Amino acid sequence: MGLFSDISEDFSNVYKNDPAISSRIELFFNYPGIWAIFWYRIANRLYVKGFHCVARVIMGINQILTNIDIHPGSTIGRRVFIDHGFGVVIGQTAIIEDDVLIYQGVTLGGVSLTAGKRHPTIKRGAVLGAGSKILGNITIGENSKVGANSVVVRNVPENSTAIGIPAHVIQKGRDKDPLSHNKLPDINKEMFEYLLKRVAVLEHYMVQDNTEILEQDLQLENIYESFIKAMKN
Repeated sequence: MGLFSDISEDFSNVYKNDPAISSRIELFFNYPGIWAIFWYRIANRLYVKGFHCVARVIMGINQILTNIDIHPGSTIGRRVFIDHGFGVVIGQTAIIEDDVLIYQGVTLGGVSLTAGKRHPTIKRGAVLGAGSKILGNITIGENSKVGANSVVVRNVPENSTAIGIPAHVIQKGRDKDPLSHNKLPDINKEMFEYLLKRVAVLEHYMVQDNTEILEQDLQLENIYESFIKAMKN
C-alpha cells in the first residue's frame, strides 16, 4: 500500500479501537497517537531514502506536539493504534507488526549501546498495557498481552499474557477479549497470601502436634513448588 492509503487506514482504525469517539472533529484534538503515526509515516519515507536529518526534525516537532517519541528509523506496520499515547517511546530498531494496540507510557527500548538490532519486535495483534516497558532485542508473540507497568526482558510466546517486574508468562492461550486487563492475576498478592498462611501453619504446629496441620503444610508446599516452577518458565 502507498503512503496515503496507509494514513487513511490509520485514521479509520481509530473507530475500530476506541468506542469513545463520536465525531471526526475529535480526531484533530483528542488523539495524539494517530498524529504521531501520521508524522511517522512521512518521516519514515524520508528516513529510508536517506534524508535522516529532515526525518529526525519532523519527529522532533512531533514529539513536542504529541509527547510521543518515535524514531523515524523504526518499522511500524498497518493499523497500529496508540491510545492516549502520552509518554510512548519507540526506538530506532523496533519492529511493530500489523494490528498492534499500544497504550500510554509504553517504552520499546534498548539495553545496549552497540549498533544493530537492539529494540523489541512486536508481532501482529499484540496488546501493550499502559506503562509497560519492553526492553532489548526480544519478541512479543502474536496476539500476546503485556500487563500494565510490566517490565519485559525476555521473549513472550504467541497467545500469552506476561505481567510483573521482571515479567513472567502467567497465561497461555488466546483470550477472546484483547484487553481483559482486569482479569490479570496479582502475583505479589498471591505470594504474600502463601507466606501468611505458611507462617500461620508453622506457628500452630509449634504449639500443637497435629497430623491435620502437617497435611495442610504439605498442600501449601505443593502450591509453592508449582508457583516457583511457573515463574521459571
